[in-house]
Amino acid sequence: MSVPTPEAPYGVDPMGRPYSDKSKIVAGILQLFLGGLGIGRFYVGSVGVGVAQLLTCGGLGIWALIDGIMFLTSNDRTDAQGRPLRG
Repeated sequence: MSVPTPEAPYGVDPMGRPYSDKSKIVAGILQLFLGGLGIGRFYVGSVGVGVAQLLTCGGLGIWALIDGIMFLTSNDRTDAQGRPLRG
């Protein structure tokens, strides 16, 4: 991990992008347990997808489950500003 700066208080990823203030672990757990309400998506700032999950009950739970697993295992998930989630 790189040294934090005012522009990147949580450091930068190997590609030089500043990390988000959001955690992929928190997002994944929220999505697994409250994904039917879209809470994991609201947490990372994806309001549109969060509303869609809320209206469909997380795709009857399947979309929410897959989304939660993807948050926990993927290294390319980003927040609403396009910053990679912290690990």
